[in-house]
Amino acid sequence: MSKNHPSSFPLGRRSYLLGAGAWLAANLVGSQRSAGQESASTLYLKDDVDQAVESGIDYLVSVARRDGAIADRGHEVSMSALAVMAMAAIGTQPSEHDPRGQVMQKAIDFVLDPSNQTMEGYFGGRDGSRMYGHGIVTLMLTEMLGMGATIDQNNRIHKSLVDAIQVILAAQAVKKPEKLKGGWRYTPDSRDSDLSVSIWQLMALRSAKNDGLDVPGESIDDALQYLRYSYASPLDNTGVPRDKVSGFTYTPGTYHPTFTMTAAGLLAMQVCGQYDSPLVAGASEWLLQHPPKANERFFHYGVYYYAQAMHQAGGKYAEKADKLVPQLLLDSQQGNGAWIARGGEERNIGAVYATALTLLSLSVRYHYLPIYQR
Repeated sequence: MSKNHPSSFPLGRRSYLLGAGAWLAANLVGSQRSAGQESASTLYLKDDVDQAVESGIDYLVSVARRDGAIADRGHEVSMSALAVMAMAAIGTQPSEHDPRGQVMQKAIDFVLDPSNQTMEGYFGGRDGSRMYGHGIVTLMLTEMLGMGATIDQNNRIHKSLVDAIQVILAAQAVKKPEKLKGGWRYTPDSRDSDLSVSIWQLMALRSAKNDGLDVPGESIDDALQYLRYSYASPLDNTGVPRDKVSGFTYTPGTYHPTFTMTAAGLLAMQVCGQYDSPLVAGASEWLLQHPPKANERFFHYGVYYYAQAMHQAGGKYAEKADKLVPQLLLDSQQGNGAWIARGGEERNIGAVYATALTLLSLSVRYHYLPIYQR
């Protein structure tokens, strides 16, 4: 039995089985090819997206530091977590036996270094990434739970997660005005909320709940209520919006949806299983009518949500996004495999940030990460 067999580590079994399925499929294909059971005409040929993704992963590997961090500027803990998610999204797994897997294993070890998490469980302090970073790190760890390179790494992931989740729950419980309840802001003690920070915490909680970790159902319900308050169109007492087509806003009380926040809100609703909600229908249609442009503010951040959310929406929404996203992204890849953000706000965060989000945007065709599966 493998040291990482599901029965040897009960938590995160869904993640392990997903990885095992990918391994089995790849090896079955390999055995068929070696046995001559596939003709050359049926072999899969990598297209432009596959080649771009491979180059992007190579870039992330190339900038990995000796201490395991994958970062080119600041926020090295959250950027390493984002890079790990990008690698996992295209099927790479932590491993002691291949170069990419070793980089991924070391990056997880770097994130798990005790100096990066306070005694209370907070990941956003040392690297200055605040609750944004805490949510990103927690989400990465929930998605990798049970898929660590060793039993020890899996156990350390679980131990860190127990405290990290409590930070998110405690931050949500801080006393706030009615329409801001259920959300999160920049610091664990913030008394207000915004959708941009909140979606990372919500995805982390939902992924943790899928792992079987202790996440009260009320916390997901409260976050959903905050999402409803963040919808641009007023809702009636049955939850139906006045405007059939509308989107999400940065904070409740504003009534002009933006591309990035509508994409983020749509994905958040889907992650919570609200596929039949009129808010999901309205936001999907709004995004169909307001597709992203290359000069979009927070372009990479928004396209990441857009790609994942519209793909889950299916039908004409997925068809539009699955075609548009590569058109927007592929031509801007650098010769070293990286992507550089266009806008100054994102450019200052670094190429690891833009590359990781781009890889997550292009990864919808592979669909390895459970949090993005319908």
